[in-house]
Amino acid sequence: WHAKQTIRQFLERTSDDPQGQLPFKLHDFGARGVSSNESAALGGMAHLVNFLGTDTVMALVAARRYYDCEMAGFSIPAAEHSTITGWGAAHEADAYRNMVRQFGTPGATFAVVSDSYDIFNACDRIWGTELKELVERSGATLVVRPDSGDPAQTVLKVAQILAARFGTTTNAKGFRVLKTVRIIQGDGIDLRSLRLCLSNLHHNGFAAENIAFGMGGGLLQHCNRDTMQWAMKCSAMQVDGVWREVFKQPVGDASKASKKGRLTLAGSQAEGWRTVRIDGPEGMPADDALQTVFENGEIVRTQSFDDVRAHAAAGVARLAYAFAM
Repeated sequence: WHAKQTIRQFLERTSDDPQGQLPFKLHDFGARGVSSNESAALGGMAHLVNFLGTDTVMALVAARRYYDCEMAGFSIPAAEHSTITGWGAAHEADAYRNMVRQFGTPGATFAVVSDSYDIFNACDRIWGTELKELVERSGATLVVRPDSGDPAQTVLKVAQILAARFGTTTNAKGFRVLKTVRIIQGDGIDLRSLRLCLSNLHHNGFAAENIAFGMGGGLLQHCNRDTMQWAMKCSAMQVDGVWREVFKQPVGDASKASKKGRLTLAGSQAEGWRTVRIDGPEGMPADDALQTVFENGEIVRTQSFDDVRAHAAAGVARLAYAFAM
């Protein structure tokens, strides 16, 4: 509700159709950051009280089941990082081109995360130069998604690059509106950063209708992957029998760089752990510590709850010993 008031204020100042724009300006990215399907359903429905954009499917199921709402929210086709990085850094433009060809139909809207390597190069040289004509001919609206770096600074720079490449129109309130493209900022958004992004655009002559926002775990339940500084990423994939590295390395945030290649965990608790590439010259390490639990749809190793408790107890004992030392 508070986010809605902030967005509404900037739309009223800078856009010709604030009421038509407002319902889709804050998108729910939060399902992956909550504790359960029930948490996603409850938080997701709360979000849909104020907005119509969501990627939380459980909220739609719950609204239909408990509130007789046939379809409470909507989304658009959208790339995520591994669907881009899976093509490899050398084929970033091909990944984007594929999205245009798959979803770029007249009147459609589709989003492409574009910060896997360098968001500014993607906007300037790939979207704004190499693929510009393809995007314009498609008749669709491309939504570029920066996903790292300082939100307010990144959004403004992206808007300026896209304006230079695709051009703008000036609306009745005297603010610039991007042609053919829009922006969605889905990383690092809270009430403060949301206002800063909109304020930065406003003071630089851009209408608020140029941007939408996505909020993740902080929107539905503020306990997410960053609570323990841990995330799982795809690091390799096999295409036509050939393995390729899959990784992201955003220019705006070095901490988001991900490991690449076919990996395993080697070592021990006593000697220390290390990440090892099994596709390197040394191959599989002799002290490989990982054990296969689930493979090709089958559980191949079971573990009792007593085993889990024993592991936990051993960890507590090691921690106590370390403190005693």
